[in-house]
Order: sequence, then C-alpha cells, then structure tokens
Amino acid sequence: MRYSRFLSRAATPLAAVALPLALAGPSAAVAGISVSTTGTNVSVVTSACVQNNGSWGTASLLGSGRTSFAQGRQVALSGTTVSQSAAWSAVAPGTYTVMVRCSNGVSAGTQVVIVSAPATPTRAATPTPSRGVAGGLGGSTRDYGTLTLGAGAALVGSAVIAGAWFLRRRPRPHRRY
Repeated sequence: MRYSRFLSRAATPLAAVALPLALAGPSAAVAGISVSTTGTNVSVVTSACVQNNGSWGTASLLGSGRTSFAQGRQVALSGTTVSQSAAWSAVAPGTYTVMVRCSNGVSAGTQVVIVSAPATPTRAATPTPSRGVAGGLGGSTRDYGTLTLGAGAALVGSAVIAGAWFLRRRPRPHRRY
C-alpha cells in the first residue's frame, strides 16, 4: 500500500517534466557550437552543418583585434552527420573568438573563449645545511667539554680492565693424554 502511494506521488512530477520533452522530439535540438579549452588546445563541436561536396565546413579562430572570418586560423570541420569538430593546438594565452561556417555558407555560431597560461610546476625551497655536510667525521664535528671527554675515557678504561679480569678468571680446560 505504501509502495503504490509512493509511486503515484513520484510519477506525477516526473510525467510533468518528461511530457514536454517527449512531445518536442527531434525538432527541439538546438543548433550552435560548443567550444572547450584544455591547456593550450582549443576545440569546437557542432551538429548544425550538413555535408556539401565532401565538406562539412570551416572553423576559424580569431585573435583579439580580428573581426572577419578570413583573418583567423582556419581548420576544416571533420566528423559525421551527428557531430562535426575542429581543433587548434599551441594556442597562445589570450581571448579568442571561434566562428564556424558550414559548407553551404550558413554560420553555425560564434563563441568567445579564454585560453589561460599553463600552470608551471613550482618546487618548494629546501633549506641548506648551515655548516655543510660532515660526512665521515662521526662525533668529531662537535666541540665536547673536558668533563665529557674525561667521562668517556674512564668508561673505556674500566671496560678494558673488566675485560682483562674476566679473561684471567675463566676456567681452563684440563687436558689428559
């Protein structure tokens, strides 16, 4: 019971949204262009052009100060009946206008695009050692006081005496022939 009530409540708004889309059908497709940038590459996609004499049309990339289609960097459109595309590489940072003209002379659209400078990787500064690297010097890089050196010498001396006493007191094996 609860499930059927939930479905009837959820279906009403869904039908209100889907009905106009279903009735509009393929005639609701909007012609135009879609421009995108990736780094220093610019690409344009359209579905407005039809093939005429083996050509879909031409796309033009106009820099600042350029106003006519012929002044831009032109690239032939390639693709299928569903979508046609063109691309430019190594585009300098700046503001550009992309224009698409189909092979039958009709303009598919115009759009302004901004190409940003590529982000340069940065390295974090690493601190340098203040006194350099003391490779192979061991503990002699620090200046120890007289007390520390005396205590170390006493420990080494007592270790030598204890080792000698231990070796002297160990039992000797008895040999019989």
